[in-house]
Amino acid sequence: MIEDDLEVDNADDRGARRAGAAMAVIQEVARARGAARERRKGDGKAAALFLAPWFVGLILITAFPLVASLYLSLTDYSLLQAPAWIGVENYTRMFDDPRFFQALRVTFAYVLVSVPLQLAAALGLALVLDKGLRGLAFYRSVYYLPSLLGGSVAIAILWRRVFGADGLVNQLLGYVGIEGYGWVSHPDYALGTLMILNVWTFGAPMIIFLAGLRQIPAMYYEAASIDGAGRLRRFLSITLPLLTPIVFFNLVLQLIGAFQSFTQAYIVSGGTGGPVDSTLFYTLYLYQKGFTSYEMGYASAMAWFLLLVVAGMTAVNFLASKFWVFYDD
Repeated sequence: MIEDDLEVDNADDRGARRAGAAMAVIQEVARARGAARERRKGDGKAAALFLAPWFVGLILITAFPLVASLYLSLTDYSLLQAPAWIGVENYTRMFDDPRFFQALRVTFAYVLVSVPLQLAAALGLALVLDKGLRGLAFYRSVYYLPSLLGGSVAIAILWRRVFGADGLVNQLLGYVGIEGYGWVSHPDYALGTLMILNVWTFGAPMIIFLAGLRQIPAMYYEAASIDGAGRLRRFLSITLPLLTPIVFFNLVLQLIGAFQSFTQAYIVSGGTGGPVDSTLFYTLYLYQKGFTSYEMGYASAMAWFLLLVVAGMTAVNFLASKFWVFYDD
């Protein structure tokens, strides 16, 4: 009996020790979780502190002006008097404004012609540079410069001089006996000079194309060469399909940028959109309404309409991309 009692006591002691050890482990885990929660709270506070300037900028510089613009688009506001609520009158007024439709025609012609040509020039030059030229970094920098300078006032002024009646283009044509025009002052050619300027700013998409070309595995080209495929066939069957995500990315970016073009038309036309409204970009007409005619309510409505147009074009591109953009998966 005494031995049985001793065995029971030992069993109770072992159970108590195990329970105590388990409780200690549970307490340690609880303390560790509590410490982890405190660290996460501290990390969250630090992250919120570092993100605070960005959130302040988002609210004050982006969100608030966006909401204010939407409100002003529903008012009659001249910058000099308090806005007066008129509902959707500014939006309905657009459809009775012939210059509004002219601005749309000019802008769509500019976008639909210059952007494909710009991307074609960028891709062609990227293919040349991808061949491993000596001094590639230098050429990459030189060809990227137009993208940095193309939207500047200085380049727009230079462009106006180059295509002027006594400009460099007419001087070169004169050497071969061709009499040129005042290209920027002729309604049939003025918009074309701005398209050429946009095509000339191919540097940014070229760099992106070049990076995409460097990611295509060489084994595909080696296999195609063994099968007897020529350069054109390799380009159409390997390079272009594998590069379609990059083409799509550049297309969306350049379309959005082209719709927002302003400086070139403003400088070349002297802020009028002439001759005969042939360079009346949508953004230029918006500027005229807002800051020349002081019709800020109407200009705000035009800005929101442009936002819808750009969003619609972007949505169409995304919907159509599933038919021609090929991904690895």
